[in-house]
Amino acid sequence: MKHNTLRIWMAACAMIALGLLAACGNKNGQEQPQNSMTYRQLGNTGLEVSEISIGCGGFGKLDTAGAAALMQVALDSGMNYIDIYDASPVTRSNIGAALAGRRDEMIIQGHIGCVWENGQHTRTRDVAKTKEGFEDLLQRLGTDHIEVGMIHIADSPEEWNELEGSDFLEYVKQLKKEGKIEHIGISSHNAEVALMAAKSGWIEVIMFSLNPAFDRLRGGATPWTPGAFDNLQAGIDPVRVEFYDYCATHKIGVTVMKTFGGGGRLLEAETSQLGVAFTPEQCIAYCLAKPCISTCILGIDNLEELQTDLHYLHATDAEKDYNAAFQTAKSQSDGQCTYCNHCSPCPQGIAIAKVNELTDKAKRAGGVTPELQAEYDALEHHASECTHCGSCMTRCPFGVDVPAAMDEAAKMFGK
Repeated sequence: MKHNTLRIWMAACAMIALGLLAACGNKNGQEQPQNSMTYRQLGNTGLEVSEISIGCGGFGKLDTAGAAALMQVALDSGMNYIDIYDASPVTRSNIGAALAGRRDEMIIQGHIGCVWENGQHTRTRDVAKTKEGFEDLLQRLGTDHIEVGMIHIADSPEEWNELEGSDFLEYVKQLKKEGKIEHIGISSHNAEVALMAAKSGWIEVIMFSLNPAFDRLRGGATPWTPGAFDNLQAGIDPVRVEFYDYCATHKIGVTVMKTFGGGGRLLEAETSQLGVAFTPEQCIAYCLAKPCISTCILGIDNLEELQTDLHYLHATDAEKDYNAAFQTAKSQSDGQCTYCNHCSPCPQGIAIAKVNELTDKAKRAGGVTPELQAEYDALEHHASECTHCGSCMTRCPFGVDVPAAMDEAAKMFGK
């Protein structure tokens, strides 16, 4: 499980908070307890979004009933924003079913340019495929529009420049004219691209990868000092600083992905990019301290994780104090998989992110357990089928040596 096991007791506290929320009502009408959900403006869109919101990944791992239960707790807690990047029919259909009867309570950030091909999530700029994928999204969600149409992933200046004047962009703008999307956004892991998008004049919302580790200058050029992050610009890549400042000044909405480091890496010292465990409260508070941030989108796989994350709503200032963790943090390095699936599609059909996740779990467990071996064996394709073609590495935002990782997995799991 991704959350620090020492913090699971917080689930009980979160359940108490949820009971208070149910008793006191939501933000539309009835008075709420002092420490319930708060809402922020999403840039200049006119939308008010919950400061913590939900990602789509967990909905593809649950059955219909489990997805409905997860969505109900999220909505009842005050969450009103969801990111849907996954093109998986299971994920989309589960979310649609879970939102039935409550669609108007949720602001949807849906991605444009992601499709499901040969059993894999695939990014595309082909207009015909994009249109088919977007219509599939609306149909499975049971809606005729989404609030934020997110251009799916541009991670290099070249990819951004290719958008200008393209048929793909014209299609996105046509969707806005038709009312199928209300606002145009883009997702990126690259600060330079995010800044270009912010300055474009037509991007209204930017989904950006942000957490205490990703802000860090590569190579550890600036040492940690106690209390340095009381000044939120200390030790941060200057391009990221400019991006944050520009969005705050020009009221461009920023939604956060990878709040916990991708796959929850920052929540365990053994996997943290900074060599020290942060709590969910510290990660969320770190992101929300930046004035440009509208909401933190959390990867939540089950009710237990959701209840743990909801503790943020009534956490103390001491629990949110991320400076305490920074004092013993190490420099960040690239090359760690965050299980984001942007490496897909693999020509051999390998579920690269899942393979890397199982490898990391085996390392933390001190070896391959029977349960991990069984989960690996159940995969349709295995790491030994990797041909080292390198196509995945052209799409990886984090510099992971995927062929080397597949070789390691094949050796570890025996195929």
